[in-house]
Amino acid sequence: MAKSIIIRRLWPALAWALMILIITGVPGAYFPEVVTFWVWLSPDKAVHIFIFGVQAFLLMFAFNVQYLSAKERFVYGALLLLAAILFALLTEVLQAFVFIGRNGNVYDFIADVVGVLAGLLAYILFYKKKEE
Repeated sequence: MAKSIIIRRLWPALAWALMILIITGVPGAYFPEVVTFWVWLSPDKAVHIFIFGVQAFLLMFAFNVQYLSAKERFVYGALLLLAAILFALLTEVLQAFVFIGRNGNVYDFIADVVGVLAGLLAYILFYKKKEE
């Protein structure tokens, strides 16, 4: 029964991951080179932060079941954080070597990781408020 709850709660995160792969695989028209720190704060990076923040939030939601102890939640959270960061790395590698008309970018990966951390923080704040 517990596994079915997790699977049922996991499908939004899986659907979102598929959407990320589709979006990152579509050829882009023009992506500016990042030459300074201030250019790094472009709307493109905000999109990266948003989509990977949502991904992290949905993953945490899927595995937050009440029968887990605090230690188990921490372990699952750490593993999910690692999985989300590896998924972000995978999308950048796919853009660099597989997807046509796309290029992988270390600054995009950094924005993805910031998004994962922001999604985790948003989930922690949401979950904390929900418990009160």
